[in-house]
Amino acid sequence: MTDPTNPPDFLFDGPRDARLTIALAHGAGAPMTSPFMQAFADGLAAEGFRVARFEFPYMAERRNSGRKRPPDRAAVLVATWRAAIAALKPENLVIGGKSLGGRMASMAADEMAVKGLVCLGYPFHAPGKAATAERLAHLAALRTPTLICQGERDALGSRAEAESYKLSPAVRLRWLADGDHGFKPRQASGLSEAGNWAEAIAAVADFARKL
Repeated sequence: MTDPTNPPDFLFDGPRDARLTIALAHGAGAPMTSPFMQAFADGLAAEGFRVARFEFPYMAERRNSGRKRPPDRAAVLVATWRAAIAALKPENLVIGGKSLGGRMASMAADEMAVKGLVCLGYPFHAPGKAATAERLAHLAALRTPTLICQGERDALGSRAEAESYKLSPAVRLRWLADGDHGFKPRQASGLSEAGNWAEAIAAVADFARKL
């Protein structure tokens, strides 16, 4: 099994000499090369950022063995983020990712003194469950400038639910119209998944440029 204290293997996109690097980790069930992750890496690279993707140990093992495994313990996931941040240097680094990847990044952001944090579909609670202190408490105290892009009807934290959450002044929420956890809207909305992805990519790029 991969040692989380060693830097993970990175997949890079975008210019090597970019002012900022954006490191993105995957969600619980799909790898760093999923259509969602690929779209955000390509989109942010086209905006002039260096994008670094990596996989947590359980997902890297799945890639090697072909066998599905559940996510590693939170301590292992956060340790992997620490190693990734140390390898990429925190001074000009924005960290984040899809769902689980973004949540684990949020638990390392202040400690590692990164430039910014971007969460793409933050899992405020497990499916069908109420939000817990484990997932919310640190968001109230975050000092790192943070952007959370969230689908309005995300089953892991909708717009209606989020109105009751206590979040730090450092946290900004960007809502994707009628989007689910992957920002996909219902067909009847007249909107598209690609359109919501493009809107989120533009929001992340704008956020990162202003840091």
